[in-house]
Amino acid sequence: MPSDEPVDAFSVSDALPPPSTPKALPDTPVEIRPDPQGPLGVLDSGVGGLSVLVHLFRQLPAENMLYFADQAHIPYGPRPPEQIREFSAEITRFLLRGGAKAIVVACNTATAAALDYLRQRFPAIPFIGMEPAVKPAAQTTRSGKVGVLATPSTLNSHRYAGLMSRYAAGIQVYEDPCSGLVQLIEAGAVDAPQSRALLHRVVDPMLAAGVDTLVLGCTHYPFIRPLLQEIVGDGVAIIDPAPAVARHTQFVLQQHQLAVAPGGPQGDRRCFTSGSPQQLESMAALMLDDVCPAEHVQWQNNRLNGAP
Repeated sequence: MPSDEPVDAFSVSDALPPPSTPKALPDTPVEIRPDPQGPLGVLDSGVGGLSVLVHLFRQLPAENMLYFADQAHIPYGPRPPEQIREFSAEITRFLLRGGAKAIVVACNTATAAALDYLRQRFPAIPFIGMEPAVKPAAQTTRSGKVGVLATPSTLNSHRYAGLMSRYAAGIQVYEDPCSGLVQLIEAGAVDAPQSRALLHRVVDPMLAAGVDTLVLGCTHYPFIRPLLQEIVGDGVAIIDPAPAVARHTQFVLQQHQLAVAPGGPQGDRRCFTSGSPQQLESMAALMLDDVCPAEHVQWQNNRLNGAP
């Protein structure tokens, strides 16, 4: 039972200065000014953010978009927050060199570790993050028992703790870091026996405890949603926050007068990866049901070469 419940856990930047045409990225990010005609930037540790990109396509068909998958550093989940912040800031610089007017951090782990830092480091740019849909899950559950599937970094974050304290009072929450699942998805094993076995290990104890609602707390996990639904059955709701994130992105662009007028031609989409372009293209075809040619970008000395 899919859910498109809104996610109310986002904060929106203050009013922006009047936009102007972006120049070369300055040393002081506060000087950046977003251009309403610029593309929307989307970043993730790998292919997971494609599950958000597909909903951004549907919600904002006229927007140009730049997608960056940091597959050279996958997975982000076990990495220290300081390292995730460094990666996320450099990917942001790369997207800004391509004229990005706003950034969707389509990664729960990067949101937990880096979103506040990115907003401080690049104050003129609106950032939209991902957070586990704890509130919709608490509103959906009939048994009062909810399962959250997320990476260790997300489950251990202050953001997640805040969501739990605000929305999960009176709800029993069962958590699992799903160790190894991101790597299986990155390898394209979305319906493989090892993915099925891992999911059984994760959700069988939750089902035995009476969980009737599951939260996908990592943007990679919608790739295995059909397999997960088959395992848990139609009586268990699976909540993916991506549709609500796409709606929130539209709201943020409109609020800051950065949205492209609707009704125009379909926007252009470009994909970049620090890993294998072929792997990203293959997963994009699976999730987007469309071709998204990918370009390789090399990390050197903790910096990304070139610009979109």
